[in-house]
Amino acid sequence: MPTTSAVPLLDAIRAIAFVGDLAMGQPTDHSLRTAWMASRLAQVTEGYEDLCSQASIIALLRWSGCTANAHEFALTFGDDVSQRQSLLAMQSSDGGFKSGTRQSATAFFALSRIHCEVAGEIGDLLGLSEDAQFSLRHLFESFDGSGAPGGLAGDAVPPCVYLMSVAGDLEILHRLYGVERAIEVIRARADRQYPGHLAERAIANLRPWLLELETMQTAGHIDGLGDGVSDQSAALEILADVIDLKLPWMTGHSRLSATLARNAAEHMGLDKDAQGRIYRAGLIHGIGRAAVPNMLWDMPAGLPESAWERVRLVPYWTSRAGRLLRSLEKEIGIASLAFERLDGSGYFRGLAGSEIALEGRILAAAVAKAALGRPRPWRSAYPEDQVRELLFEESRKGRLDSGAVRALFPEASPSSWAGAPAAAAPAIMADDNTPLSEREKEVLRYISLGESNKVVAQRLSISPSTVRSHVESVFRKLRCTTRAAATLRAVQLGILDPTKFR
Repeated sequence: MPTTSAVPLLDAIRAIAFVGDLAMGQPTDHSLRTAWMASRLAQVTEGYEDLCSQASIIALLRWSGCTANAHEFALTFGDDVSQRQSLLAMQSSDGGFKSGTRQSATAFFALSRIHCEVAGEIGDLLGLSEDAQFSLRHLFESFDGSGAPGGLAGDAVPPCVYLMSVAGDLEILHRLYGVERAIEVIRARADRQYPGHLAERAIANLRPWLLELETMQTAGHIDGLGDGVSDQSAALEILADVIDLKLPWMTGHSRLSATLARNAAEHMGLDKDAQGRIYRAGLIHGIGRAAVPNMLWDMPAGLPESAWERVRLVPYWTSRAGRLLRSLEKEIGIASLAFERLDGSGYFRGLAGSEIALEGRILAAAVAKAALGRPRPWRSAYPEDQVRELLFEESRKGRLDSGAVRALFPEASPSSWAGAPAAAAPAIMADDNTPLSEREKEVLRYISLGESNKVVAQRLSISPSTVRSHVESVFRKLRCTTRAAATLRAVQLGILDPTKFR
């Protein structure tokens, strides 16, 4: 049952930037302002004039890999959102990310590798140029060669990385410490993080740029950004997968929710347009999840009230993304209703009854079903019959729409539990033309959910060394080196079917 999910490429890029800003603890216009300054810096720098559009895109996608390493970031530092925020606020000459991770000898390189590999994959999925993908795979390189993940130096570092880095530092530092202190730090980083002449060019233009930024609506005025991408589109599933990468146990949740919601809408007799809207809303309903640190999502027991206050803002942040996804205004409205309940006990608006549109009620029931059927850190997955009973109980109590719940369990379609039948997964071939084996797919499924090699070995009754061999083979065949990148590629290619995760 194909459903159109294509959106304008610029909308997809802006939405990914919004997710990145939330995950990095930054204002939601941080990446937009950085992109604008990166474009202007290219415009006024000799030899870089043709890079205005690409510099903007790289700046918007700078944090596109931050959901991918959120799990490892949380394991190393705790609160991934506030820690990232504090790292970006550091005033050291080496840059906050590098300086702030020195306490863990390998953290900077390990986290950079995950982030950059996934950012490059996203660039590939979005259809960006080879040059843009290369820049995204080297976001944390430094002029002096001390960066990551490749230790590139000087002219070997893509110029867009320098443009983005200078602009990003200026945007953060002037906002936190004022213009004069921002200039001091930029000069301390010159010829370390980025070329000195580029830093001086940015400093010379900083004040008029800031004045101009304050007099316009940034979201609608990113000079040069539309050049070359205005007529292109991207699949919304890319954004869904980027969202779900933040928590390994959420792999495929957005796709599953969207599929269940679409199928229920069809069963209830809604027209094709409505089915498409609900499907797309399901793909993006979790945008706001990036603002909540993993350490709260991963708690093995109930959340304290202070944590719940942050969770209740998830659909609020999703609704705020509507100003960026202009082509999906209606879908964003539906997506923001995913956690409302008919009795008014939901969030974030606390709507009740007819205040919740039918499409929102269908999505809310589908999201609940998708969540109950999958394991969480605080509980195991519920069996199918128990999921059914729990959802019907919620409808009897007046919290979920009874028609939507019934549509999620149509008796005439026993396969509907998993949503629409999955398309046959393409065979991924290694250099020696060998596809993934069934055991490799099984191992990939477990590691995509964040399981360690030791746990996978226990689950499959094989040795950890055998698991390690399978993982290495999977990475080689998928042309990846990290769990997150392998997960993203496998889900996009249909090798991992999220409707079958339990």
